[in-house]
Amino acid sequence: MDKELQELIDGLNEDLANEYAAVIMYTYNAAVVSGMYRQVLKPFFEGEISDEQEHAMYLSEKISVLGGTPTTKPAEVKQLADVHEMLKEARRAEKATIDRYEKRKKQAANLNMTELVVKLEDLISDETHHMEEMDRLLSDPRLS
Repeated sequence: MDKELQELIDGLNEDLANEYAAVIMYTYNAAVVSGMYRQVLKPFFEGEISDEQEHAMYLSEKISVLGGTPTTKPAEVKQLADVHEMLKEARRAEKATIDRYEKRKKQAANLNMTELVVKLEDLISDETHHMEEMDRLLSDPRLS
């Protein structure tokens, strides 16, 4: 297998592990969030789960199509109890995902994989929206 293609597949597997972790993180956060923000944040966290699952499904299929084996192991997930820390960690994870997808987009472009480039742009758009929502939630001074 071509070295550039293998590097792309390895990167996509890293992305997949982080999408799995995002599903776990948002599921965990929805289950344990408490206090006066529970009524707002529980459905918010639950709503993020399906987006991350769709991203994971796409990445799994793409890795397979490219000749790789999709990982089944998630990246590490922090178990936080503080609402502010949950949101900060979720925001950090979204930003890291955007940065990885930008790198993956360049790798795919170098391999002339137009469909993958376009899909990564869609994923970047989704993750940017998630990050902006975290920013808006974190702007509440009562959460500090």
